[in-house]
Amino acid sequence: MKKSEYKILVLSDLTKSAASTLRSSANLAKIIDGNLEFFCVKKPTDIVKKENQLSAIRTINQKYNIIGKEIEKIIRPISDIYNLPIKYNYTFGNLKNEISNYISIHEPDIIVIGKRKSKILGILGDNISDFILKIFDGIVMIASDKHELTISDQLSVGILNDPKQLKSKDLIESLIAVSKSPPKVFKTIEESSSKKENSSYFSKKTIEYVFEKGDNTLKNIANYSTKSKTNLVFLDRTKDQNNYTLKEAINNFNCSLILTN
Repeated sequence: MKKSEYKILVLSDLTKSAASTLRSSANLAKIIDGNLEFFCVKKPTDIVKKENQLSAIRTINQKYNIIGKEIEKIIRPISDIYNLPIKYNYTFGNLKNEISNYISIHEPDIIVIGKRKSKILGILGDNISDFILKIFDGIVMIASDKHELTISDQLSVGILNDPKQLKSKDLIESLIAVSKSPPKVFKTIEESSSKKENSSYFSKKTIEYVFEKGDNTLKNIANYSTKSKTNLVFLDRTKDQNNYTLKEAINNFNCSLILTN
């Protein structure tokens, strides 16, 4: 896949972190020369409570216009700052149905979901995030509102476990090229070791950090990634990582994650 072919879809419910998620997505689009689109779904029950049909329709129409203005208010300054056109769409309806239909019609290569604390936000709660990972075979980015992805020499890339398992090498190479520091590979083994090795799997040699496999391995890796100022971690979304699940990995890391296909 050529970089110009990347289609990035940002899913949001207009929470406080929506702008942060969109900025990370805009930076990703600039780095990989991608096209950016924003999609919001609202449940009718969030808009209409106990009203008659005529009143409900009027309320929905009014709220529809308000949401459009809210999205434009978020998108316009980011589009101007990054000199990047950002398309957007929004609708009311069943969350899973609307998201599934939108993905099916627009066929994105990358979907971006906002993350705060240990939970994926709003419409992208546990059930919906699992649903997206189930129906969408492409790359998923979990964008941290604490550590936004930026086009900067401060970008520090990490890889969880074996980099040879990752299929999206072109995408990874594009992001590694922006970073001045070598990518870190976090590996687990049965017995503890402080040995660090260099690998030339990518254009830049990686540095391996080895952790002893155990109940707290994932937490130790996540803590070390924070201390070492790693602000973007890649992992293979197609399988559980050793003795912990994909959801556990998402919840433990404070930085942004890219789940490769």
